[in-house]
Amino acid sequence: MEWPRTRDRAGPSDWRPARPGKCARGLKKNAVSFYRPTGRLDPAPAALAYGALELAALEYQARRGEIIVLDEDETILWRFALPRAGWWRTAQRARIPPRPLSQSQITREESLKRHAWVQYRSWSRITSGVLLSVIGAVQYGTSKVFSKIVPHCEAQERRQYLHQVMATFSTTGKDVVMVVDRSGIHRAHKLDTTLEHYHSQLRFPFLPAHCGHHLHPIEGFWRVMKDKIGAGRCLPTLPALYQRTRQVLMAHQERPIYAFHW
Repeated sequence: MEWPRTRDRAGPSDWRPARPGKCARGLKKNAVSFYRPTGRLDPAPAALAYGALELAALEYQARRGEIIVLDEDETILWRFALPRAGWWRTAQRARIPPRPLSQSQITREESLKRHAWVQYRSWSRITSGVLLSVIGAVQYGTSKVFSKIVPHCEAQERRQYLHQVMATFSTTGKDVVMVVDRSGIHRAHKLDTTLEHYHSQLRFPFLPAHCGHHLHPIEGFWRVMKDKIGAGRCLPTLPALYQRTRQVLMAHQERPIYAFHW
């Protein structure tokens, strides 16, 4: 007995109600206009309310001048365009490269970049690579962003960033509270020695799971920063992306490109 061949189009029996977050049977996922961006999950309502309450308590202490509250996060920048949510408008679609790098090419480029950075630790010596990371924190009540551009976000780069932040606020005599999400880099045991070095002067309260996109003010800044850098455009080298990112971050200190809402 031969089974009937299936077709890409949906038949009459396929138009049944789909489950939440699922496409109707017979329809290709890429054919629909709505999809959830990768890496973003909806938090539990109770966890979101609890996180907002804890954050409001920290902000109250910051308004009274008792502590310094920083909302910290990381983001990744690519030197060539990758399709993501918000890039499918007609005006932007032409900027997407027709032949992006394959996974093997990306792996090789990143391996060469890591080797050059470990050996020289200088951006001028890096000739390969397709992505870099930006570690940033915004101070509560201001639009000042404390950022650091690194080839890859690991524990060593994060330790250096924490030392730079603490050196900035060491003269204030106030405790620094850095609100972070529950990503692995924030819970790495390699950061224990850094936290012990500053004792109680530096604290890491964690947001509830999946609440970073809803409660972190710096998430909106990342979107605007990437648009300013040139979302969807290709840059020839990684140092060119580094220079462009540095220009945008320095321009924000002189004239804010994003209005934080507290």
